[in-house]
Amino acid sequence: MSMPHDPHSPLSASHAGQPEADLPEGADNAKPSDMGEPADVNEELAGLYAEIEQLKSNAQQLQALQSKNAELSDQYLRAKADADNARRRAEDDVAKARKFGIESFAQDLLAVADSLDAALAIEAASAEQLLEGTRATQQQLLSVFERHKLSPIAPELGSKFDPNLHQAISAVPAEQESGTIVSVLQKGYAIGERILRPALVTVAA
Repeated sequence: MSMPHDPHSPLSASHAGQPEADLPEGADNAKPSDMGEPADVNEELAGLYAEIEQLKSNAQQLQALQSKNAELSDQYLRAKADADNARRRAEDDVAKARKFGIESFAQDLLAVADSLDAALAIEAASAEQLLEGTRATQQQLLSVFERHKLSPIAPELGSKFDPNLHQAISAVPAEQESGTIVSVLQKGYAIGERILRPALVTVAA
């Protein structure tokens, strides 16, 4: 048998509206971070700050490297310009030295030419005088050669043939050892260590 509903009853007041669910103890004091939000937000922020600082550091290092690269590029260009200038100066010096050497050699030869002209100007010169004058002129010419480091290559008979200094015109039967010089047809000449022309020789077969 149902009892009549009394709206003023304490029981009715406690059950008015929506029914209340049972809440766990301390639910009223729960914080948003305890309600499912990440607990490591601060750690993530710290990580982001660290990455930002690292990016700043990388940017500073990149700027420093770019500045260093610009400095090295400038130094390279300056060094290259200095090297080019030094090379041009060296080439000019070599050209001037070569020109001076030729001029000096030619000037010394003029004295030899003057001696020949003087000898030819003597109309009534005897054979002995001509021979003496020729020898004197030859000695004068050899002095010019020596002054300019021009030396003759005149191998002795019976010496060993040297392909660096001699040029064999022919090989002839001879009592000498094979490969030795039998005769010298023409002197060779060298300037310093450079061979201008080899001596022309015949060798024993």
